[in-house]
Amino acid sequence: MVQREHPLRMVAWELTRNCNLNCVHCRAAASKGPYEGELTFSECKDVLDQIGAFASPTIILTGGEPLMRDDIFDIIEYGKEKGLRLVMAINGTLLTEEKAVRMRDGGIKRVSLSLDGKNRESHDAFRRVDGSFDAVIRAADMLRAAGLPFQINTTVTRLNVEDLRELYGLVKETGAVAWHTFLLVPVGRGKGLKGEELNARAYEDVLNWLYDVEKQNEIEMKVTCAPHYYRIVKEREDTPKSAGCLAGKSFMFISHRGIAQPCGYLELHSGDVRRDGVKKVWEESPVFHQLRDPASYKGKCGRCRYLAICGGCRARAHEVHGDFLHEEPYCSFDATTG
Repeated sequence: MVQREHPLRMVAWELTRNCNLNCVHCRAAASKGPYEGELTFSECKDVLDQIGAFASPTIILTGGEPLMRDDIFDIIEYGKEKGLRLVMAINGTLLTEEKAVRMRDGGIKRVSLSLDGKNRESHDAFRRVDGSFDAVIRAADMLRAAGLPFQINTTVTRLNVEDLRELYGLVKETGAVAWHTFLLVPVGRGKGLKGEELNARAYEDVLNWLYDVEKQNEIEMKVTCAPHYYRIVKEREDTPKSAGCLAGKSFMFISHRGIAQPCGYLELHSGDVRRDGVKKVWEESPVFHQLRDPASYKGKCGRCRYLAICGGCRARAHEVHGDFLHEEPYCSFDATTG
């Protein structure tokens, strides 16, 4: 098989798995740790050097909670020196006005916060730490005051699907520049939410509603972990702004120990950047090569006319079928009947 060129456009980098929350959906089942074998500051600099030598992706500094790393601002400053585009995902609880300014001045282009409930009761129950809702609201205020753009992420489950309209209103009230909705992938601690994910029919309803909201052009929106959204956009005679699942095609996840994966939710060892370097892993990983080959996809995904703009969620396929190339289990569309 001849591989087409696949430039690396986005890296999600789990700088630490340490976290001060205990969220019910956490893909990493992260806790306060400590976790052994995390990349050192010197190794982090090497990773940034390697990325900058062959690509210019957006790098998401995430965790766990990245603010729990003592050297986080050193990492940010080094990335800025290398001219890399850095964004950051935090839970808000550890943010201060001083840290917000340091993040801005250090070159962070955008921060993501998460709201998974419309109020304290629902959000704190999801995050399993009292005060986490208030912390997000305070963090939003501090980021806005510092002039650092931020987005709100929301994980959609049966627990909050009826509250999405109110959540959308709350997101706008915070002053966020974007709302990114994530459709639950039940991995890690999220396995405990099996049964709380939406079924295929409900996914269609929610994705169509999100399309209607996006067309209002009130706020930047992105639907994540639901690549069939782009099939819906196409069916509604619009032009998708992106392809669907980008895992292993233009997106790579790097764990706190330097292990590469197609995405954070698809925990398949796809290379070791400590040992082999980022470029070699990206270009030679057998897992990434399979994901880039449409002929390798199975089931209804493999025969779907929307494969190129969707691809199905590979992490859900792996979790449900035990095969990351199998069909997306939460999609109601079938090319043989649709």
